[in-house]
Amino acid sequence: MAMGLLSYLPDFKNLQNLQEEMKLYSKDEALQLFLYKNADQNIVGLVGTEKGDGCLVLRYVSLAPGFRDDENLSNLMQELRQEAGKDKLMTVPEYTYLLRYLKDDRTKHDD
Repeated sequence: MAMGLLSYLPDFKNLQNLQEEMKLYSKDEALQLFLYKNADQNIVGLVGTEKGDGCLVLRYVSLAPGFRDDENLSNLMQELRQEAGKDKLMTVPEYTYLLRYLKDDRTKHDD
């Protein structure tokens, strides 16, 4: 499931890159993949994160093509906010736009 969702991202269309990324997640405890379920409880997305000192960094988001809308992005970001707990939720530069779906100040863009 995870490999299929990751393959929607340009960096992971190459099978070797995809396999290397999956190995990273299996070896590094700071890296985590979260599956995202929509309102119908179908797995339609995946979020790659990295746990840092007092922060959770969103590395990438991959949603199935029919589910790339504001409702799913908002719900996904709210769930990620809950996962971060008291930690700051940060993003890599290309995902800064997702922070608009959060309503509190515990977010930061990672330059």
